[in-house]
Amino acid sequence: MKAIVYQAFGNADVLQMVELSKPAIKPGEVLIKVRAFSVNPMDWKIRKGEMKLMSGSKFPKYTGADFSGIVEEAGLAVTGFKKGDEVFGVVKNMMKQGASAEYIAIAASQIWKKPSSITFAQAASLPVVGTAALTAIEKMGRIDLNTTILVNGATGGFGMILLQLLKQKGAQVAAVTRSNGIAFAKKWGADMVIDYRKEEVLSRKEAYDIVIDLSGKMGYANAKQIMKPDSRFLNPTPQPIEILTSMIRNLFTGKKHVVVLASPSTKYIDGLLNAAQSGLDIEIHKVFPFHAFSEAYRYAEQGGYTGKVVIEQQ
Repeated sequence: MKAIVYQAFGNADVLQMVELSKPAIKPGEVLIKVRAFSVNPMDWKIRKGEMKLMSGSKFPKYTGADFSGIVEEAGLAVTGFKKGDEVFGVVKNMMKQGASAEYIAIAASQIWKKPSSITFAQAASLPVVGTAALTAIEKMGRIDLNTTILVNGATGGFGMILLQLLKQKGAQVAAVTRSNGIAFAKKWGADMVIDYRKEEVLSRKEAYDIVIDLSGKMGYANAKQIMKPDSRFLNPTPQPIEILTSMIRNLFTGKKHVVVLASPSTKYIDGLLNAAQSGLDIEIHKVFPFHAFSEAYRYAEQGGYTGKVVIEQQ
């Protein structure tokens, strides 16, 4: 089978297609013929060595955490799945595993039935950003009609899900995006949309209960300027050192720095399945064929698009 791997840290040029044996499955695993896997910022953070304290430096490494496909074979101890089932899922440890191959062997606990109402590309786009959005909402604490929330970098995959879920909570949401994301932010539920190319959000005379930085460019030090005295800054893209320093800093300030570390589980995926079946909008910005994997990652790393980028194979 063909697989996309890399043998050293670096940019998209280190990615290569190789020929490997089809994986054998254990009793509790399923063999999946992968139809699609989505591109997430964590993919290139790991590949560039930014997360090597957690990912380690053992090669080769795969890429792509969430995927969709068709069950090719089920292990002897697997119940609930059979050959031919359309499924989606996520690797157990994205720091060390990936779905960038024609076939993957994965624990049955890491996959779910794909709703017929969504495509393979949409299903592959849901686990990582959907779980992150639900985890972020949990970290926000109590949300009501008076809660003011600023979402910076609001129209990528994470923001797409987060805005829709926050709308259901009734919060007052301001979304920061570029001009090509304005219509999407409004469609997904933002009460106010700020075009960062035309207006500096830090210069606005507004203070928020919650600021969440999905772009990774604002940072806690800047966000404090627009936070209320008792408020939370949510950081879903922390550097390893920030995980520790935020805990210490939070002891001495009302403006809390909250690290968001998400791990997909049945609890979260069940909620996302319900949302998908109730009309959750999963915007696929661009689909690349399997052989154009380097192009896909170069494109995604430039940013500036709405929704998700997906790599698909037949």
